[in-house]
This record gives sequence, structure tokens and C-alpha cells, in this order.
Amino acid sequence: MFVAGFPTGVFAANCYVVAAEAGAECVVVDPGQDAAPAVAEVVREHGLRPVAVLLTHGHLDHMWSVLPVCGSYDAVCWVHPADRRLLADPLNGLPPEWAGALLGGGETFAEPDEVHELADGATVEVAGLNLTVDHTPGHTSGSVTFRTPYSPGAGRRGSTAWTEPAADAPELMFAGDLLFAGSIGRTDLPGGDHPTMLRSLADKVLPLDDRIVVLPGHGDQTTIGRERQNNPFLKGLVPGPARSG
Repeated sequence: MFVAGFPTGVFAANCYVVAAEAGAECVVVDPGQDAAPAVAEVVREHGLRPVAVLLTHGHLDHMWSVLPVCGSYDAVCWVHPADRRLLADPLNGLPPEWAGALLGGGETFAEPDEVHELADGATVEVAGLNLTVDHTPGHTSGSVTFRTPYSPGAGRRGSTAWTEPAADAPELMFAGDLLFAGSIGRTDLPGGDHPTMLRSLADKVLPLDDRIVVLPGHGDQTTIGRERQNNPFLKGLVPGPARSG
């Protein structure tokens, strides 16, 4: 498996390029502000061909570059239907006072040519990968995570977003802004809800294998077990039914 991870834009949102192996088709997870040049560099360096863009949610810092990335490679965009409207109107998901600071350059946004909608429990089979979708509302109404079986292989080292996991890690989870190392995503933005976030964590995170590697939307990677032990927001939550891929 090949994974490259790097922070993008003023909010340092992590973008990931993922492939079954170097030199193959790949997916791009959360191409944020100024992500397109970095994606192009990874693609050229490793002989990859993006065929899909996967969004963990519709906030601007995670989807800023959806249109240029999809357009450059004729890639399909995947997003949960509850956040799809943010593709064309991202400020709908942010406080009004942020508009001038973020969009001072007069940027415009629109849906890519081809958009597919994600469903809870579905498996997205693309680029030789099998990605299990978990709907995890709370940060936004349409927040999701993606889990995929992990096999050791090539990866771009030296970034804050990615280092090679332990060989026995069964899955990678692209967590978006659901779960961070030592914290969770904020719930005070439009569409956010703290009790819903806690239910998502209890039902979709706590039942998972401790060895699963969490690749978050901001900051360094972690594991389910590490967060179970140390994350204060998970303390006292009752796990839902056990989940599998």
C-alpha cells in the first residue's frame, strides 16, 4: 500500500493520496486549500493516476481543491449527501464573519462533473482499494470516516500526517475531523452538534480494534487504542456494537 499525507492551507488540514501500490490508480482524501500542486507532485513522483476524490466532510479547509483535482484527472468526487450542498456553497458551513478572511481572492466553487453520494456502511471499491464508509455526524451533518485494510508498503515519510504504521495494523481510518490525537472535532460551527458527535464516537470509534491507525484531518496520526486510553473526550462513553470491515 502507498500513502502520502501532507497538511494544506492556513488551517493545515491533512490531505492524503492513497493507492494499492506505487504506479497505480489512487484516491485523494480531503484536498484542502492549495492541495492541487502537492497532489500533482506526489502523482508525478510515484506514477499514480487519481480516479476519485473522497471527502470526509464538506468544510472548506478539506474540500477547497476538489474542483481542480477532479478536473485535472477526470476523477469522481464522493461525498455524503448531507454535505453535498457545501461543494458549491462552502460558506454555508462556516460562520459569516469568516467569509472575507478565507475568500478574499474571490474564489468560486462548484460541483465537479461527476459526484457520487456516500452511505453509512457502504463499501467504496475504487483504485484497487476497499473503503468502508461510516457516517459520523457531529462535526457536520455529513461527516464520514473511511476504513481500509492496511498492508505495509511504500509511503511518503517526513510529513506530520503520515508515518509507516506497525506491521500488524489491520486497517487505516481516515477520520476527518471526527477524532484527533488527544481531541475531537469542534461542534460549534453550522451543522455541528456535540451530543451527536459523542454518539458517533461511541458507536463508530469505540467498538473498533485498538490497532487501527487513525489518520486525522489535522495533526499527527494515532491509534484507536491510544485514544481509548488517553483521549479525554472518549472517557465515560459506552461503546456501541462491535464493528468490522
